[in-house]
Amino acid sequence: MENYKQEFIEFMVDCGVLKFGDFVTKSGRKTPFFVNTGFYRTGAQLNRLGEYYAKAIAGTFGFDFDVLFGPAYKGIPLTVAAAMEISRLYDAEIRYCSNRKEVKDHGDKGILLGSPIMDGDRVIIIEDVTTAGTSIAETLPIIKAQGNVEVKGLVVSVDRMERGQGEKSALSEIEEKYGLETTSIVTMEEVVEHLYNKPYKGKTVIDDTLKAAIDAYYKEYGVK
Repeated sequence: MENYKQEFIEFMVDCGVLKFGDFVTKSGRKTPFFVNTGFYRTGAQLNRLGEYYAKAIAGTFGFDFDVLFGPAYKGIPLTVAAAMEISRLYDAEIRYCSNRKEVKDHGDKGILLGSPIMDGDRVIIIEDVTTAGTSIAETLPIIKAQGNVEVKGLVVSVDRMERGQGEKSALSEIEEKYGLETTSIVTMEEVVEHLYNKPYKGKTVIDDTLKAAIDAYYKEYGVK
């Protein structure tokens, strides 16, 4: 596992973004782990988060694209932070863009924030965690309505590695349905590998009991 992935896992723990316990997902699944990117709350945290996204994007897509698009609302700070770190780390000038939930009819009019999207643009979508596809279904029409645009891929922070609507993973379903290449900074498999029975700051984050609960969750909801 690359060093930046290990750093990112520990970063999520430090920020309280990655939590373990008893939670219920939006889909109603009872889960022993939860990722809440709303706990990235400072400028320093956003700098580091943007750096990890930039490295994941570089490793999968390179910089053969023009626009980084972050769906409102959580995607707005993600796309700004990642675009800034792409510029700083790789000297690549990538434009950033997000959508508004409501179309603005005065001043800076329209549904988009940041850069316009134009004919011929190649776009990468950035989100927080693995999605069941609902956000992508809403986002793609907004992007494609801007012109003759190629949406190349999707990057998320954590791949939960569980089934989407069918028997395949949510990211695999998105790849097949929309023809997008997908990637994540880390997967939950990598999270468990890095934290299981390994002390971090004097504490074992994933002990045998928690590991058994995670295994049971994936037995029920993991990819077949």
